[in-house]
Amino acid sequence: MSKLEPILNVNSISRISEGTRIKGEINSPYDIRLDGEFEGKVVSSGKVIIGEKAAVKGDIVCGNMDVYGKIDGNIFVREVLALKQGCEVNGNLCIRRLIVELDSSFNGNCRMVDGESFDKAAGIAAEAE
Repeated sequence: MSKLEPILNVNSISRISEGTRIKGEINSPYDIRLDGEFEGKVVSSGKVIIGEKAAVKGDIVCGNMDVYGKIDGNIFVREVLALKQGCEVNGNLCIRRLIVELDSSFNGNCRMVDGESFDKAAGIAAEAE
């Protein structure tokens, strides 16, 4: 017997492609992948992926996150933040768990929090303009 592969609904993943520039705010209950340039705030209940060529200026609040590209802003992650090889993060982290690969770059402060502390910190960040 083979294992059943999960069926991925491509309509429940928001994507900003390479070459695209957006300023503003993204608020989504689903996963988000950013491969272009984004300036503003990202709030997602799902996973946020910052692609290799992505450049983000602004705060991000999400459930889980993988960073391959560049972020200038604060990051709030409910579960796991993974800083992948070659990424560059300039900002503060408020997270539950952290994975750091070799050759990743992080400049800022890191605060490890539990669920209740995350809700308080992320709620303030999500509501701030």
